[in-house]
Amino acid sequence: MTLDPVHVDDIARLASHLAGTMDDTDHDDVARTVWEQWLDPLRPASGGLPVLEPLGEQRLSAADIDDVALAEPPFPTVHGLDSGTINPTTFKNGLVLDVAHAAMAADPSDLDLHRARSIVMTAHTRDPTVTIGDDEWRKSDQGYGRRRVIRAPRVSRYAEGVVHALSLYLAESAHALEHADEVSDLLFLDGPLYPKELLNWRDRDAELRDLTREAQPKAIVENYIRLVEQFVERGVPIAGFVKNPSAKHIVNTVERHFSESGGKVPWIDDIAFFIQLLEQRTGPDLDNRRTDQLTFTNWFISRGGSDRQVSADGDAFDIERNLDPEEYTVTFFALYDPRTDVGYRVEAPYAVTKNPEVREKLTLQAVRDVAANRGPPTAIEKADELARVSVGEKTALRRKLAEEMSSEAQYTYDDHRWTGDE
Repeated sequence: MTLDPVHVDDIARLASHLAGTMDDTDHDDVARTVWEQWLDPLRPASGGLPVLEPLGEQRLSAADIDDVALAEPPFPTVHGLDSGTINPTTFKNGLVLDVAHAAMAADPSDLDLHRARSIVMTAHTRDPTVTIGDDEWRKSDQGYGRRRVIRAPRVSRYAEGVVHALSLYLAESAHALEHADEVSDLLFLDGPLYPKELLNWRDRDAELRDLTREAQPKAIVENYIRLVEQFVERGVPIAGFVKNPSAKHIVNTVERHFSESGGKVPWIDDIAFFIQLLEQRTGPDLDNRRTDQLTFTNWFISRGGSDRQVSADGDAFDIERNLDPEEYTVTFFALYDPRTDVGYRVEAPYAVTKNPEVREKLTLQAVRDVAANRGPPTAIEKADELARVSVGEKTALRRKLAEEMSSEAQYTYDDHRWTGDE
């Protein structure tokens, strides 16, 4: 049964009631106050090192979409990297599995590179007698592909999240290291520069914190550290293009300051704050969004949230770092596309962005590509297409895994309700 018009009207009235109880007329003023008074630098309410500070001049900028889309790209070639998974699957024999599949793409295209894949299966079981794990990569597809299976650390909760994170980040980081020498100008990771989900385990409950001492999570974080080192040593920029930013350390820190005077921060996360700043309104009542310009911030140095782990103030899971620890620190800028009403975050290590010329080139590349594509850079879109596992492929792979293990996937009612799997 679908909603009847009367039900739709009821829901609309509820929304209208909520809207009548909220006053967002001062949100622009709060955003401007935070921008002008709190970010240079932004320190924790308890004091200490800044969690955020501008890199270079703090400013808001705009670029005409038609003009910047036609600008000469500052990097002759751009590579993109992504990893997709089948999503965690629990089987009746007690195994919890996820499989990740990583690919690198090039713009302009490189078909041999596009063919290369790294596949990682991560398995979790509570049965200590089951033998899982293979420290060696095994080749396939005439050497273009390689695969590996690893055993997840034993947990009583979070098994699905653990196998997902380990598969995804190991496939991505290992594939990037394997093909790093093929990147000559710029590498964009599809997502953050570092494995934020793993880094966040340090700030979660005791069971996840304990996992950060285990060999596999540490080895994966080390891959990203070595990846940054390799690109820095070669003088090739590396950056992360975050399509769905979720960081909250700016708004959380500002709210702790504001709470002392009874003030409130209206944004759910940092990108919502930046969109409030970057959105341009026109008309007598400012009720029309201007859509002919992309807007963006300057670069910032970030030491808040999971970014703290890889800053000079963090220990990076106790991994030895061969560069000055400050060189690994996350820097970023926020970019807003009014045509889609979407905000992005572009990240790079301080070792790359401390050079103003490189910083400007990275900014121009990202802004140009978003203007031209109405979305992420071409190299990112290509990598996403190569690495993505479709819904139909996920279903077929789960069935194939079940056959190979002589077991069945353990489904819930909602699995059948929402996916239609038999």
